[in-house]
Amino acid sequence: MSKKKNFVLRIDEKTYAAIEKWAADEFRSVNGQLEWIISKALKDAGRSKKTHDEKPKDEDA
Repeated sequence: MSKKKNFVLRIDEKTYAAIEKWAADEFRSVNGQLEWIISKALKDAGRSKKTHDEKPKDEDA
């Protein structure tokens, strides 16, 4: 398991409330929801590191 880095995030109240509601709807903490949002954004942008669960491209044949 990788270490997690702590940092301060300042966010406006309306955005926080929206994330808090979204997290509750998906049974996550706000922190967990933010981690999920960031992880998904990185994957969608092709900027996340491959995990051990992903096959290398040459094994798709």
